[in-house]
Amino acid sequence: MVIEETWAQVTENGVVSVREAEGWRVVGEYPDGTPQEALEYFARKFADLEFKVRTLEQRHTRGGASAGDLRSQAARLQGDVRGAAAVGDLQGLERRLGTLVETLAEATAEEAAAARAAVEAAVVERTAIVEKAEELAARDPQSVQWKQATADLADLFAAWQSHQQNGPRLPKAQAQALWKRFRDARSTVERRRRAFFAELDEVHKAARDVKNRLIERAEALAPQGEDGIPAYRGLLDEWKRTGRAGRKADDALWARFKAAGDALYRARADRDAAEQAESAPRIEARTALLEEARIVAETKDLTEARRILTGIQRRWDEVGRIFPRDVERGLDDQLRKIEQELKQREDVDWKRNNPETKARANDLGGQLREAIEKLETEIAEAEATGDAKAASEAREALDARQAWLRAIGG
Repeated sequence: MVIEETWAQVTENGVVSVREAEGWRVVGEYPDGTPQEALEYFARKFADLEFKVRTLEQRHTRGGASAGDLRSQAARLQGDVRGAAAVGDLQGLERRLGTLVETLAEATAEEAAAARAAVEAAVVERTAIVEKAEELAARDPQSVQWKQATADLADLFAAWQSHQQNGPRLPKAQAQALWKRFRDARSTVERRRRAFFAELDEVHKAARDVKNRLIERAEALAPQGEDGIPAYRGLLDEWKRTGRAGRKADDALWARFKAAGDALYRARADRDAAEQAESAPRIEARTALLEEARIVAETKDLTEARRILTGIQRRWDEVGRIFPRDVERGLDDQLRKIEQELKQREDVDWKRNNPETKARANDLGGQLREAIEKLETEIAEAEATGDAKAASEAREALDARQAWLRAIGG
């Protein structure tokens, strides 16, 4: 007895066949079970194959998987389906796999083109990293800001590692050539940085030695007090001409050097304070004399004003020197102003009462009065004849000469 279905048949002794285009093909025997169990066994094998085909189709549809990998898997599955020991529509599976392989072939070509483009872009990007490193290596070591250059180089190395880990895989020859260029540039920068700082350390050491000697000389001035200030200023000039010793060292060295100078200036400040304390009653005395000298400007009798001022000047000198000097200069300036105002009054009085000056003034006054009379006549004549221009010019000349006459007291 033979049991037959759409895609399978089984004989009563358990021989199972599958329907194909050429006819029935024996796929195996299942002697230890019923015919139905034999059919189910080989149907499950087909279901397994169909599941694999469907899975590949779904992975292709969803995207994300490599088309090349899927195509390879589909091609291998084609070999498994062809002549498989299973019952079902094997030819339908083959057709689905064939369609999938063709579709994936196109996607694989596109994928390969995209991969080539990605590699080309990656080469450009990695080359840019290399060129930036080479640009750093080509700079003049004396003009490089090494802190920034070191940070820039570290950033470039981090970018290289990230690109290497996350970017597409470059052809071995290109990758090695680019790495050699980057490595060489990096080594050059590091070598020059070490050489620069080694040289800088020597410069700093020399500067430290010079500044330590200057500090010793400055500290040795302490017994001289303020008399040591000129010598300290000379040391300060030398200090300014000395190069840098490094930020931390410079700060510490300067603190010591400045402390030595502060001690000298403190001695001067102490002396100034003592002199100011000694000058306090002298300042009060001269301030009182200034108050007293105000009467000079109010005294109309110049002889009496001069007598008062002379007495104040004598007592002013008897007071003695005042410190600080700027306070003394300020008080002297106030007294000098009073002296100058009195001298100006005396000069004016002398000019006014000098006989020779009076004679010249009287002579000039007479000339001006004659001119005024003549101009008044000219004005009257011009007005009588209606010559407004001549009258106006004569009147301007008259005003000027009357003003001159008043100025000389005529």
